[in-house]
Amino acid sequence: MEKVEALLEWATEKGIQHNGILPKHLPGRGVGVIAIRDVKPGEVVLQVPTSTLRSIDTVPKNVRAKLPKDLSVQGLLAADLALDDTDKYNVWNAVCPSLADFASMPLLWPASLQCLLPGVAKKLLSKQQAKLAKDRATVGAAFPDLDQDRYTHGWLLANTRTFYYLSPARRRRKRDDHMVLQPVADLLNHADAGCDVHFGDAAFTVRADRAYAAGDEIFICYGRHGGDFLMVEYGFDMDENRWDEAGLDEMVLSVLDEKSREMLDDRGFLGGYVLDRGQVCYRTQAALRTLCCSEREWSRFVDGMDDGERSQKKVDELLVELLGKYSTSIIGTMEEIDGLQEGEPCQRGLLAARWRHILRLVQGTLDRLRQDLGS
Repeated sequence: MEKVEALLEWATEKGIQHNGILPKHLPGRGVGVIAIRDVKPGEVVLQVPTSTLRSIDTVPKNVRAKLPKDLSVQGLLAADLALDDTDKYNVWNAVCPSLADFASMPLLWPASLQCLLPGVAKKLLSKQQAKLAKDRATVGAAFPDLDQDRYTHGWLLANTRTFYYLSPARRRRKRDDHMVLQPVADLLNHADAGCDVHFGDAAFTVRADRAYAAGDEIFICYGRHGGDFLMVEYGFDMDENRWDEAGLDEMVLSVLDEKSREMLDDRGFLGGYVLDRGQVCYRTQAALRTLCCSEREWSRFVDGMDDGERSQKKVDELLVELLGKYSTSIIGTMEEIDGLQEGEPCQRGLLAARWRHILRLVQGTLDRLRQDLGS
């Protein structure tokens, strides 16, 4: 706790106000923020002046001058974090996770585990890998002596700990130019619902979304993200997540013939198939109807002129068949993961947990469909 106490002392000197809360080391979860007394709904628990933000504007000129203007802000902030040899942010940096602490992020997994990721996560990881490679090459060309691991560490810090802030001076800039780092607030962990947050011109303010008892962890919501996104971008998944989805592209695309694919592609319905806790998405319904009804009836369905009721039973029967096979495949993947020795336990554990959450979504849909078909 010495590092956390030092951060709070430093933060107070900078004008950061924390009210009824305290950062705390949480077993297996790094540092989080807890209530140290009963907190009322709507009560301001944290206020961070915009003057304390670390942004594109605070990157030293000698660093910015050597880098191209089209470098991503994440890449630029990562360079600043990696190249900084002053003591200006030492107290803040001391509380940040080390590179080893990011081991749960798929970006740092061995290839044998990465290849077992769900399809959605694989696509997200591929984009992330390309983005890091591009930023690392750009910054490395300007600063050839920069240690690559150190840059990767800075890049992951920027990836996981930035906030979106629409700076008045940068309102016309692209969205990525508004990403900033801010002390203390970056210790707040994610939940699918959390405290109310607001960026004003003067400060970032966090208000309690509900009553918190002393000892409760205080959360914010990073966004309405499913488990694949949370795993790839932040290195964790949640057992209960109202926004979770299971990707179905591999399952659906495997049964579509060339004609079906052409029909779907022409209308913008090829790929992007998911299910959540409540339903299978409309895109999936449209895709499977290419196999369950006439082309005319299908066209009326995607045009919104037919509710699809006549073909719904056939679609549901096909879904039961496909989801049953998918469920079996998931169980096989989980058994394969259980037998692996590659990677770290936290990596294999997260991968297995992600598949377990997907299996729960799939089986929940299967149960509903089977009940409806049996009625």
